[in-house]
Amino acid sequence: MSASPMRAVVQHGFGGQDVLRLERVPRPEPLPTEVLVRVHAAGVNPVDWKTRSGGGMAGVLGEPPFILGWDVSGVVEQVGFGVTTLAPGDGVYGMPWFPRAAGGYAEYVTAPARQFARKPSSVSHEQAAAVPLAALTAWQALVDTADLQPGQRVLIHAAAGGVGHFAVQFAKHLGAHVIGTASAKRHDWLTKLGADELVDYTTTRFEEVVQDMDLVIDLIGDGQDSTSTRSLRVLHPGGLLVAIPSGVSPELHQAAQALGVRTSPFLVEPDGPALTTIADLIDTGAVAAEVAEVFPLEQAAQAHARGENGHTRGKLVLSVTG
Repeated sequence: MSASPMRAVVQHGFGGQDVLRLERVPRPEPLPTEVLVRVHAAGVNPVDWKTRSGGGMAGVLGEPPFILGWDVSGVVEQVGFGVTTLAPGDGVYGMPWFPRAAGGYAEYVTAPARQFARKPSSVSHEQAAAVPLAALTAWQALVDTADLQPGQRVLIHAAAGGVGHFAVQFAKHLGAHVIGTASAKRHDWLTKLGADELVDYTTTRFEEVVQDMDLVIDLIGDGQDSTSTRSLRVLHPGGLLVAIPSGVSPELHQAAQALGVRTSPFLVEPDGPALTTIADLIDTGAVAAEVAEVFPLEQAAQAHARGENGHTRGKLVLSVTG
């Protein structure tokens, strides 16, 4: 570690939003094949506040202290030995190290160069920081896990959320017929993003009006009211449920087998090449990142409070450095 200090939001224990403290910590130095990125903005995701509380990726990170945050957008400050794909001054974005600690709520991060990609040139760092984790989750679920094909029918739960609004746009870009669940006030916006049909989950049980789906992307989970279990019945035989974030319990797997449908758990991975593709889609106007609100780094706790209140349209972002 370098002796040079930097600002970072550190937590020394699990708990509520008040465990997040702005401190000065040593700045990291890049190892061979790594880059040092000066972070301009950091995305805030549900996994952040779940981990802060002792859930999420807390089992991977271990006991505090640690620095939360995986979404970053910034500028390469220094490159380690062997890096040939990036150079100082390059604007980049990424989701480094996930699910291990990346330390995104800080002025600098280091990570392997190939876990980053050049940021979309048409958007700000705040907009770019809203992209990596949510967009990679949607992209990898639709493309790599489900192999979504033109003309297939996909149901996306929580379509107006961080992952959901990317999933709607990617699925439409891939030529699918897209159905989403969201409150009525989000329907006009989601229609503009590409949704073909929308179900207001506050007034209608989706399984009563949706059927014959090739794919369901469940971004709610198999907790209260069992969205994943209910989703099995809207799939046609051989159809696939990708269960995010709750995964596939033995009971859900058995229920799917009984109905002749498939299930898949999912966890997003760092993916520089996919981020390059996504940046191109953003720069051509095919995909847009929705930022619900931007907070300064020192207000990370307030950003968590906003996210934990639920029902944000798009993503929350921390502004780190100008």
